[in-house]
Amino acid sequence: MPENVLNGDRIEVNGEPQDNDEENIENDVHFEPIISLPLIEVSNNEEDEIEMLKLRAKLYRYDTSSNPAEWKERGTGEVKLLRHKMKNTVRVVMRRDKTLKICANHFITPWMELKPNCGSDRAWVWSVLADYADEQLKPELLAIRFANAENASMWKETFEKAKKIVGSECEIYAGKSNSEQKRIESDSESSSDVSYSESTDNEDQMKSLKRTEECEAISQQKDIENEMTEEKQVITNEEKIINEIAKLKVKNEVEKQ
Repeated sequence: MPENVLNGDRIEVNGEPQDNDEENIENDVHFEPIISLPLIEVSNNEEDEIEMLKLRAKLYRYDTSSNPAEWKERGTGEVKLLRHKMKNTVRVVMRRDKTLKICANHFITPWMELKPNCGSDRAWVWSVLADYADEQLKPELLAIRFANAENASMWKETFEKAKKIVGSECEIYAGKSNSEQKRIESDSESSSDVSYSESTDNEDQMKSLKRTEECEAISQQKDIENEMTEEKQVITNEEKIINEIAKLKVKNEVEKQ
């Protein structure tokens, strides 16, 4: 009997190729969705922030719960320094590759310090009081390592720049906002036009207030001293009563013997 061998779109019969009458028909089947879902825009909470720097790196955290404590890898991905447009805060945000899960999310403070890790020119170590990567605030000791020394130096320079921005322009650390400073300056300029007599009256009022406060403080101190003496007297009376009771017990025991 002849042997039929399938070879692509042709059939070989006894080694001789012949055309295949059955053609492969590809049917383009399309089904309309039963329920049409609207497109939802997912926010990454970075719309109001300006990207100061974005580099690829590997992040580590110092795990003190393990015995002994050791460095553990937290993720590899792109780390960013984001500056808020209005508040002038700067935060460190890092997401893992593929999953985009956050592995670092904390604000930079003016007193943060980057320290080299074991003398390496590609890695930095810094401590964080409140990191929100695990959806709960907790202190962390973090280390980051870059692919080369150039990226590490760029991270250091931008990090120091962010510290200066936060310390000088952020309301939380710089004190008061620019609008409040302008208002205070205008108030000070207007107050400089006040006559000398009004200033002397204010000084007299301040002196009288200080005197009354001093008098109240002295009276309070005296009351506290009186209470302390009364407590001491009560304690001494209690001690005398306890001693007398002890003496009576000793006498009773002696009489029984």
